[in-house]
Amino acid sequence: MDTHRIATRLAALVRAHRVPGVQLAVHQDGRTWTHEIGLPADAAVPIGSITKTFTATVAMALVSDGDLELDAPLSDHLPVVSDELTLRHLLSHTGGLPSDPEDVRSTSLRRHVEQALRDLDPLHRPGEGFSYSNIGYSLIGHLIEVATGMTWWEAMDAVLLRPLGVRPRFTTGPGAGVGVVPGHAVNADTGRAVPVEQSLSLVDAPAGALAAGATDLVALGRMLGGSAPHLIDPHDLDLMRTPARHAEPFGMADGWGLGLALFQRDGVRWVGHDGTADGTSCHLRINPADGTTVALTSNAGPGFALWRDLVPELADAGLPVGDYDGMRGLDHRIAPPPDCTGRFRNGDVEYAVRPLDRERLALTVDGEPFADLSLFDGLVFAMRDSDTGDTNQTGRFLRDPGDGDIRWIQIGGRLARRQVSEMV
Repeated sequence: MDTHRIATRLAALVRAHRVPGVQLAVHQDGRTWTHEIGLPADAAVPIGSITKTFTATVAMALVSDGDLELDAPLSDHLPVVSDELTLRHLLSHTGGLPSDPEDVRSTSLRRHVEQALRDLDPLHRPGEGFSYSNIGYSLIGHLIEVATGMTWWEAMDAVLLRPLGVRPRFTTGPGAGVGVVPGHAVNADTGRAVPVEQSLSLVDAPAGALAAGATDLVALGRMLGGSAPHLIDPHDLDLMRTPARHAEPFGMADGWGLGLALFQRDGVRWVGHDGTADGTSCHLRINPADGTTVALTSNAGPGFALWRDLVPELADAGLPVGDYDGMRGLDHRIAPPPDCTGRFRNGDVEYAVRPLDRERLALTVDGEPFADLSLFDGLVFAMRDSDTGDTNQTGRFLRDPGDGDIRWIQIGGRLARRQVSEMV
């Protein structure tokens, strides 16, 4: 690994993407190398959805201890839940739950998930598909509270952070904001970076409330790669890193385990998670085969594009890191079938698809322009973002295996189900 080359290229990417600060940490061959630009090494950046991996790790530690069961009906703890739904489904996003409700009227995890699950419209039966779900991880947070008798924040500290030697810092809840650096919105024309406040609701904490530095992420990554502290039974740890049945996170990763995304690179399976909070973008990758762990934290929205540009640079410097490329294999463009159009729903969010011209479709989200879609074989589409013009994200339409009709659209790993009034 050529650390000088990595540091040089990272500095160039920070300037190009106008990101105020980044932390990079790499653990390889028993040693950890770090490099920071614009942020101190001990700064805690809101890590967004990487919090889900921390929450999943606490849950799996409780599974290993016999306090939770992967395949027991969750209705044992929450009567409003389907008898078919299990912790395994929640961890792998295969429970058929929508992402999250817009109307949050509670500050209690138990009351929040009871209300949401009572009102939601399932996307599919548990275990029959993949749809990335925040409410699912709020439910895991509630289960952790039931199993431990502690709040999610207390359990996170006692079960995981303290054994890892990681200082607990959160964007919402007890001690919110203490020691946490702000994210930034960056004006693409002027390059001016403006601090932004975190807006995560209290009940979404298990899905996205942690703040951490790159070395903190490496500490978690090393444990999930098999190093001490050994909080999870080896069999359960292997389950976290193994593709779950029907977990096809198209548009996000190559596969999904229990709390971990899976990425293929040259025949090697990497695991990890990405996370964006308000004005931040953070990334964690782990190679369980040799223990190599890579973490990047950035305190600006363009940090996501910076990461995408950094991955090939890391490979050129001798560190080939697994990442997802949804554009791979899109060769044969097709005309959109007529039944692609219509309205689709994920919880409170409505996706509407209409013809734009003979070759493209227009996608709106809650009535607002979102992207132009160009279709390819397999009903996969490339997306041209309506605001930025970026074309590096993909999605797909899915047909019902029973009648062959298009029943779902999948974007960013989230399914939206065609509304009944739109079905023919």
